[in-house]
Amino acid sequence: MNRRSVIAALTSLFIVIPTVFAVEVKPPEPFGALPTEQHLAWHELEYYGFIHFTINTFTDREWGGGDESPALFNPTEMDAEQWARVAKESGMQALILTAKHHDGFCLWPSQYTGHSVKNCPWKNGKGDVVKDVSEACRKYGLKFGAYLSPWDRNHSEYARPDYVEYYRNQTRELMTGYGEVFETWYDGANGGSGYYGGARENRRIDRNTYYDWPNTWKLVRELQPGCIRFSDAGPDIRWVGNERGFGYDPNWATFNCEGRWPGVTVRESLWHGDKGGTHWVPAEVDVSIRPGWFWHESQNEKVKTLEQLLDIYYASVGLGCNLLLNVPPDRRGLFHEIDVERLGELGHVLQRTFKTDLAKGKSATADNVRGAADCFGPQLLTDGDRNTYWAANNDVRQATLEVDFGEPVEFDRVRLQEYIQLGQRVESFEIEARVDGNWQQIGKGATIGPRRILRTPRVRADRLRVKLTSCLACPTLSAIEVYSSPK
Repeated sequence: MNRRSVIAALTSLFIVIPTVFAVEVKPPEPFGALPTEQHLAWHELEYYGFIHFTINTFTDREWGGGDESPALFNPTEMDAEQWARVAKESGMQALILTAKHHDGFCLWPSQYTGHSVKNCPWKNGKGDVVKDVSEACRKYGLKFGAYLSPWDRNHSEYARPDYVEYYRNQTRELMTGYGEVFETWYDGANGGSGYYGGARENRRIDRNTYYDWPNTWKLVRELQPGCIRFSDAGPDIRWVGNERGFGYDPNWATFNCEGRWPGVTVRESLWHGDKGGTHWVPAEVDVSIRPGWFWHESQNEKVKTLEQLLDIYYASVGLGCNLLLNVPPDRRGLFHEIDVERLGELGHVLQRTFKTDLAKGKSATADNVRGAADCFGPQLLTDGDRNTYWAANNDVRQATLEVDFGEPVEFDRVRLQEYIQLGQRVESFEIEARVDGNWQQIGKGATIGPRRILRTPRVRADRLRVKLTSCLACPTLSAIEVYSSPK
């Protein structure tokens, strides 16, 4: 064999050997209920606004009786762009409008009722609040959502079969006339006293069967494929079980949907979810910036303080929930100056806090790496990409991860995130910092899920350690991020 033949043979051998002996390391098998693409997009929003605005704004009430005259609705300076601009500047990613509250008054000119803006003096009956808000949202890069109250204290057929078709007709109007709708909102207030077309009586419904929710929700999915549907029972996301602005720990995104409907659910499941639940139904926290959901002049001095809003943010977004913060326009149709100021303060602090991830690009290590493969290595925890992830071997239920800052850095916020595309797995964890050569615990919790943001003591440390102390399956983690809030 000549020299050229020998070199060719050796070259061929070296090409073949890696192919023959390469071992593919597969990702973990999905565990439990999983989020849909709609869920993943919704989780990314984290914080958005609720807009309660209707005849109640002009009657100084929280719940209208259904007998109010449309002539009462007449904002003098309504500016939906102000709402969207202020929301954007505060860090919100979307707005959800109360298109119809329990009083039945519609903020769009519905063809199915006269109890709407088409019979009010505002814009001589030619106005459409839903259109104004949806267009303002698009202008400022926000997503748009709608709340259509199931209960209607104005409609003569409420609690009778014909009302269900009326409700679906109005759903079609909202789902087809205003562009993309990212979320629809349904609460558990259903049935009771009302005007009901002049009957002025109490009407009760069977919350389990009256609305035929599966077909109503199916209609929304058909008309708005990307839309998330909220209620006590999902089907996509759930109420957190309080209106005070906080989530719970543990917070499982998994939930048992069987036998649960708007107004019919299990309190502990709303709070904590159901570990090992049948469906992915994460929690949304709804709370108002004021004591009431609608604007009242008497509450102008009771707007939540910056400190209260920050507590709410970390007790909701920080616990893996999404935050829906209500900001009610006043009778002018504007966010009140005090509310605007407070939202600006909140947005400023959040922007400064999360501007610089001190862990990004830093060295990270793990006591277990799936198949010892770089594609699941700990360097993916600090690469600044929340879609890459570290993973452990199948038999692992505890793991320790470390970030080396290279030199002491000062921080007081730590953000963790699981790779939820493969399910929620972590059920307890601890966080330690190495200060002057000594490790000290600075935080701990139960679940992580889509995110966990901990407010820790302010420390100056050169290393951070995350201990996953109990997991339902081999753990994954997408990110370890470290921040310093403004002093």
